Amino acid sequence: MTPLRIIFMGTPEFAVPCLEILVEQKFNVVAVITAPDKPQGRGQKLVPSPVKEAALKHNLPILQPTNLKSPAFIEELKSYQANLQIVVAFRMLPEVVWAMPALGTFNLHASLLPQYRGAAPINWAIINGETETGVTTFFLKHEIDTGSIIFQEKEPIHESDTIGTLYERLMHKGAKLVLKTVKAIEVGDYPSLPQNTSEEIKHAPKIFKETCEINWNQSAKKVVDFVRGLSPYPGAWTVLNGKTYKIFLCEKSMVDNQSIIDVGQWTIDKGLKIKVIDGWVNVLEFQPEGKKRMLVEEFFRGNKI
Repeated sequence: MTPLRIIFMGTPEFAVPCLEILVEQKFNVVAVITAPDKPQGRGQKLVPSPVKEAALKHNLPILQPTNLKSPAFIEELKSYQANLQIVVAFRMLPEVVWAMPALGTFNLHASLLPQYRGAAPINWAIINGETETGVTTFFLKHEIDTGSIIFQEKEPIHESDTIGTLYERLMHKGAKLVLKTVKAIEVGDYPSLPQNTSEEIKHAPKIFKETCEINWNQSAKKVVDFVRGLSPYPGAWTVLNGKTYKIFLCEKSMVDNQSIIDVGQWTIDKGLKIKVIDGWVNVLEFQPEGKKRMLVEEFFRGNKI
């Protein structure tokens, strides 16, 4: 059994349960690397990352490099003499960093690799109407998200799932998989299998504001899946009468499908309904420009579009 000296790298909330479970299980986390504090709010007060907050709670050494290739950072990293590095929701690492530990560097990815390589795997799995996803641990190599797979765990995607609910489940499932992977590496008994690229690979590129605009010229199911995959954050949006509305919840409507109204047109019929190619979508929850998120029926009690 190899005595492990672990460096943990991560930034957002998604990575916190992974760090917490390693500390709880008494693994030797010798340092934590996370993003520099970011200015937020009107006062632009510097706010630490969720991973930094967790590391502070456990009195772990913290590094917040701005340049992962800087000689000073590389020397500091070497000084911890780690033999394993774990990456969860962090940025791309240069080879000098990921190749440093004797036992390698592994990453947790929120998909069943090789499917949904990229920055937003949970979003795109829902947007594309998948019924299953999961989490994968794999060793880092040059090309992003392409290294040899250690372990995978599947997770169903329910019709009612949003990015919020699925993210929460995968976050905790991922922590358990990280623990399983570390225990296997500790005893030197673990698989390391090349990714199967014989099938067509779907990608998960980063999501920008323009990515989130709803295209009504598609089926009701595709629109509903698109909204689910962006709810509650960053939020799918559309423009009605010159104003932007973020849409968080919608469903296929049973309104007459034979209507000759153009795609993208809307009607007020016991709520807000918008025309798509195979019928209508009933908007249930949205955020009108300049207002808070609310149920559509609540909005229509005192407002018009």
